Amino acid sequence: MTDIIDELTWRGLIALTTDLDGLREALDAGPVTLYGGFDPTAPGLHIGNLVLLLTMRRFQLAGHRPIGLVGGATGLIGDPSGKSAERVLNPRELVAGWVERIRGEVSRFLDFAPGPSGALMVSNLDWTEGLTALEFLRDIGKHFPVNQMLARESVRARLEAGGISYTEFSYQILQAYDYLELHRRRDCVLQLGGSDQWGNLVAGVDLIRRVAGDSVHALATPLITKPDGTKYGKTEGGAIWLSPELMSPYAFHQFWMNRSDAEVPGLLRVFTFRSRDEIAELERDIAERPAARTAQRVLADDVTALVHGADECARAVAAARALFGQGDLRALDERTLAAALAEVPSATVRMGETSNGHQDAGGGLPRVADLMAATGLTASKSAARRTIAEGGAYLNNVKVADADAVPLPSDLLHGRYLVLRRGKRTVGGVQIASAI
Repeated sequence: MTDIIDELTWRGLIALTTDLDGLREALDAGPVTLYGGFDPTAPGLHIGNLVLLLTMRRFQLAGHRPIGLVGGATGLIGDPSGKSAERVLNPRELVAGWVERIRGEVSRFLDFAPGPSGALMVSNLDWTEGLTALEFLRDIGKHFPVNQMLARESVRARLEAGGISYTEFSYQILQAYDYLELHRRRDCVLQLGGSDQWGNLVAGVDLIRRVAGDSVHALATPLITKPDGTKYGKTEGGAIWLSPELMSPYAFHQFWMNRSDAEVPGLLRVFTFRSRDEIAELERDIAERPAARTAQRVLADDVTALVHGADECARAVAAARALFGQGDLRALDERTLAAALAEVPSATVRMGETSNGHQDAGGGLPRVADLMAATGLTASKSAARRTIAEGGAYLNNVKVADADAVPLPSDLLHGRYLVLRRGKRTVGGVQIASAI
């Protein structure tokens, strides 16, 4: 059986543990049952959740049984950890829909085949929905000293920021109760979570000790941040979602491709299943041939294939190559092409419309120069004409030689798209709309 503690340590995935030596002993003694929780407080999971999912998968590959818990109950309340203000409570129907979406996303990363390490899925609504307030206060609440609850980092931070409601203050009790129930029902002895969840994780360990007299464990993974300490997604237009409905596989692949050399080794350890030798080789490649960006390609391909499947990864790679003149644009399916063009400067114009919004009496397609100006590839139509004259303009990867060139209807990809390029790397997209 793989020494999972050594593996996690090397990958930089252990931020905090309650008792590392004791946990190693328990893991060495045989398969253990562990769990990680995912609250439906958003329509899907993001790469922060992926850290936990892949850590659970690593435990499973080492022979242990993971339980994926979807917070059908806790999602109705919301965890105050990492939040500077009170959450808006979502309607029950919305949360129920998110529960099913997240259940499906979690299921993709674990193996549910029968056997001692076969994964399980549960919802904490199963054991809280019928629990009365009196039962909860008498049987569970009495085990939580208020001074300890106030000392939790998530609570203290909120108190300093202006206050916290009793609803969110009670969240740690509910999460601790989840651990107790899974310990009773499934002999679960390890809870995983992010380091911002540490207070909640420890609360569960304490509750089991007080109620059952048993010693169990908690392990927190670090929050994955950029070299400057900021969180991924905070300055890039939002979270990096795992769902293709929330973020296209192309955009997802490009996110990983755009990581800096300094970031990639750590991301390879956390988000891929590459071996130590493979990652060491990629690190050497970064040092010796940084322009090749081989490590970024491996990272992007591995994570995209893991999250979206090999076929979607191949489509994303083909789209990126085609956009920059290294592949056949016409071979791209419409969904992939549209997703790729959504990530570059683009414009929607009508038949016969010039870059200033006027209609050409001829009613045909606008000139290439007009389209370059409309997408922002050049500052003006005159600048676009100069770019064409200098041989630096491309329409669907074909060099444009005539400053007055007009695309033909046959140039339209899937009947409505055009791909423009200035030089080697500056790409723009055009969608042609029908005239009013």
